[in-house]
Amino acid sequence: MLNGSPREFGCTFTALSEVASTLNQAGVETDILHVGVDPIQSCRACRGCAGKSRCVVQDGVNVALERMETCDGLVVGSPVHFSSASGAITCFLDRLFYAGGAVMAYKPGAAVASCRRAGTLTALDQLNKYFVYAHMPLVPSQYWCMVYGNTPDEVRKDLEGMQTMRVLGRNMAWMLKSFAAARAAGINPPGQVEERARTNFIR
Repeated sequence: MLNGSPREFGCTFTALSEVASTLNQAGVETDILHVGVDPIQSCRACRGCAGKSRCVVQDGVNVALERMETCDGLVVGSPVHFSSASGAITCFLDRLFYAGGAVMAYKPGAAVASCRRAGTLTALDQLNKYFVYAHMPLVPSQYWCMVYGNTPDEVRKDLEGMQTMRVLGRNMAWMLKSFAAARAAGINPPGQVEERARTNFIR
């Protein structure tokens, strides 16, 4: 799990912790990596990561990429900043997914947003696109994966939001176990079966 909030143990952490607790109860190990408050450099578009699954910038992105090699899924959490995911998690994910497509593909993914009042839907739409582009199946819940509150205590009082986190955790546990059973039965992801076509609209 990635905590994209500048507050390590704030509202986003509270939501992620509810998902993690549910996964743990289902026998799934979890780890929460805090993106932190240090500046996260945006992608340089240098393509130095090509074929390496590592970014040329040495920071927490490479820590996450290393962990994703052995992880089976990913949950990304972010507070809402101006109806979007935080700037830190956006820069982090841009580089994580650009460099690490090979280690992300076909692993279940989910996004969680926390806010005081509004903006969660646009933030979730932004975050969910990363998973779709990387061939990562989206994990569903009973509602949009969001919690409301200005403090962790307020988030815990959002009964529907916390229940949504638990449903997300149960669904993710089921998907992880189903994918593991499929692999054990010899049913593997399709992979890149065609050379990737890259076109533009200039004639």
